[in-house]
Amino acid sequence: MNDGKMGSASAVVIAVSKSEKHTFSKENCNSLKLLKGLGVEGDAHLGKTVKHRSRVAAKPNQPNLRQVHLIHSELLDELKDRFKVTAGQMGENITTKGFDLLELPKDSLLYIGETAVIKVTGLRNPCAQIDQFQSGLMNAVLDRGQHGNLIRKAGIMSIVLESSEVHPGDQVRIQLPPLPHTPLERV
Repeated sequence: MNDGKMGSASAVVIAVSKSEKHTFSKENCNSLKLLKGLGVEGDAHLGKTVKHRSRVAAKPNQPNLRQVHLIHSELLDELKDRFKVTAGQMGENITTKGFDLLELPKDSLLYIGETAVIKVTGLRNPCAQIDQFQSGLMNAVLDRGQHGNLIRKAGIMSIVLESSEVHPGDQVRIQLPPLPHTPLERV
């Protein structure tokens, strides 16, 4: 592509979810409205400053780098032999298919549908609520690399750069940041 974006016809949104309350799982819906600098309209994590309860308790005025949570459906496929987890149940707003979210570098841009743009800020750090949802799920979304480093597989976090609606079936195009790339860390 000559616009600096990469992706394929297989990179797609398969589900969108939100919850007005601080619940672990989010309800699937027909569309999400992403609001620039704020997040998902009608979601408990909407705002310029952090809304995650443990982070609010620690430092309430820090910027909200967790406006939109994404999980790739391939993780759900990986878990299906041991757990019953469907799109939205691990708290993600957008469930994708066709590309590995965890391999994206920090500051990658995701163009979703016609006009939505989000910027990848880091990895989701799974908390104890994940085991309250289904016992053993925390260990299933954590792994160790060949050098013993912790691998967090529970999705990525992002901020909204351009407002728009997002729907299941929307194509996702990826624009990597300039080199050198910074690996994702927990946010």
